[in-house]
Amino acid sequence: MNSATTTTSAKHLISVQPEDLKFVFELEKQTFCDLKVTNNTDQNVAFKVKTTSPKKYFVRPNTGVIHPWDSCVIRVTLQAQREYPPDMQCKDKFLLQSTIVSPNSEVDELPQDTFNKDNGRTVEECKLKVVYASPHSSQYNTDDDSINSSAGGLDVVQRLKEERDATIRQTQQLQQELDSLKKRRQRKSNLGFSLRFALFVAVIGVMLGFLLKLSLSSPTSE
Repeated sequence: MNSATTTTSAKHLISVQPEDLKFVFELEKQTFCDLKVTNNTDQNVAFKVKTTSPKKYFVRPNTGVIHPWDSCVIRVTLQAQREYPPDMQCKDKFLLQSTIVSPNSEVDELPQDTFNKDNGRTVEECKLKVVYASPHSSQYNTDDDSINSSAGGLDVVQRLKEERDATIRQTQQLQQELDSLKKRRQRKSNLGFSLRFALFVAVIGVMLGFLLKLSLSSPTSE
């Protein structure tokens, strides 16, 4: 295999998304960025992550083996910081190295010189820069998956609001029906009382009339 072929193959060992490490920077808070690394070959590919500021970042996994045409996610966590960087600019750099390894290779069994170019091994290197953005920055653009996730979240919130409004309307309607039912029962109760009172008065009137008639018709004593 000539050098030209080796160089061309090395450029296509893996693909990385996103191309930059983007962090929403907030004081005293951890934040993270996920890198999706895909093996573009039919061989096992080992990778290793290096950074110019190892104390600021927590990388897991920082070394691994990706099977043919498979992918893995590397989470890079920015530790909580006590002060803002000047102009929110970051000079930190990351280097993602990758190389082809034997089919049965496991991450715990990788030789120490796996990513050493001095032994003639072809090692692909992908440089990643770090981008900081404030939580309210309009210039901060996430990847498509994050955008879709945010849109999905907005849809869920909107749906919950609509369900809440519908529940409130149903509750108000039930309350109105209950008030109307109480008023009807009250009117019926008042009507029943009026009828009973009228009947009672009528009976009293009949009885008084009967007694009066009886007294008038009784013979007087001599």
